[in-house]
Amino acid sequence: MSAASRAPLRSNRTNRTAARARRRVRNRAVVAVGAAAAALLVSACGSGGTSGGGGQTGFITGSDGIATAKQGERADAPELSGETVDGGQVDVADYKGKVVVLNVWGSWCPPCRAEAKNFEKVYQDVKDQGVQFVGINTRDTSTGPARAFEKDYGVTYPSLYDPAGRLMLRFEKGTLNPQAVPSTLIIDREGKVAARTLQALSEEKLRKMLAPYLQPEK
Repeated sequence: MSAASRAPLRSNRTNRTAARARRRVRNRAVVAVGAAAAALLVSACGSGGTSGGGGQTGFITGSDGIATAKQGERADAPELSGETVDGGQVDVADYKGKVVVLNVWGSWCPPCRAEAKNFEKVYQDVKDQGVQFVGINTRDTSTGPARAFEKDYGVTYPSLYDPAGRLMLRFEKGTLNPQAVPSTLIIDREGKVAARTLQALSEEKLRKMLAPYLQPEK
């Protein structure tokens, strides 16, 4: 075989080797994101967790498991936007001026199923008071189970679809960041994270968590 005929073979082998290398890099990136999200959600689908993380300590956790931060000591909510479970688009920043109740859930999570109807009931009661509920669906490998969950429990507010937990990683460590499934956060009217709990909520406890933010804060 001549040198000229061997050259295309070497080129093809080089191209295949480069393609395999690019796939390995992409796969490692996906695994890294998934591992980081799993590490963040250490209490996934459990009975709750503790306020944690180093760094900022400007919040306290009450005996009811609800952690709060005073005005002036609250961290900005990160950019939270993207496609929803039902194929729409949501950007939480569009709700600035409203109180946002942010609930992290998965269709596979029994505590999430236990609290779903409580969230929908409270949402219907307060949505005309300048309050918006937004879900973040995580670790569902497709939107089918998440859509079925919303239908089964009558959930009408939107949920961002975040299977790999990338949105969770946008919260600054040491702040009132979500660390479990379920987690619930209150974002105040200025777009700052005011409260958090790492447990499934009864209707009564959800109302208690939300109540301080329904009226202008002093």
